Amino acid sequence: MRKIINKVVSNLKGEEFQLDPKIPLSYLFHFFTIKFFSLLYGVGVTRKFKKVFIHPSSTVVCSSKIKFGENFLVGRNCYVNALSEEGLICGDNVSMGFHTHIDLTGSLKNLAKGIKIGNNVGLGSHGHYGSGVGGLEIGDDTIIGNYVSFHPENHNFSDLTVPIRLQGVSGKGIIIGENCWIGTKATFLDGAEIGNGCVVAAGAVVKDKFPDNVIIGGVPAKILKYRTAL
Repeated sequence: MRKIINKVVSNLKGEEFQLDPKIPLSYLFHFFTIKFFSLLYGVGVTRKFKKVFIHPSSTVVCSSKIKFGENFLVGRNCYVNALSEEGLICGDNVSMGFHTHIDLTGSLKNLAKGIKIGNNVGLGSHGHYGSGVGGLEIGDDTIIGNYVSFHPENHNFSDLTVPIRLQGVSGKGIIIGENCWIGTKATFLDGAEIGNGCVVAAGAVVKDKFPDNVIIGGVPAKILKYRTAL
């Protein structure tokens, strides 16, 4: 049975997969039963006959604005609202941990830009992903820890005679490169941009631009050191 599972999952993911032999068969049965019902629910919600797994406890709004490749997975108790100009665009093998919150447009007065997520990207649990007017891009093979948040817009506040909530918003957007590792509880503010191969320390507040292959951390985030080849 384990060999069959290894072969099936390897074909689905397009890369070699091996189960840990210590996993009980009862756990595997429970796990794949949930996957089966998530597949049925996902096909029903998106109306696309693809490998899309959405846990029945999750809420998906404006599914017509979601585009995805193979093996799109939405975990337990997630909220995904794809209302925006460009929608939510995901590559292959994108997964969302439980309690992920994706809300592309926060106001019906102005639609947000949208979010683009590359291939083989894992979003940790309890994350918040906004789009705002600037948009959010996440590159291939990036892994994102738990409780990470992205805020690609700012409230305008220069006019002292007008309430801040009525002054509108502005945004440059946020760009995350390929093959990055983002630690738990990191926060990305509008205008943040990190290159390929970057590592972001847990709890960092990122608001500036950083080159490829650097390790950054702190509040606000700064370069701690450079990654070097072994």
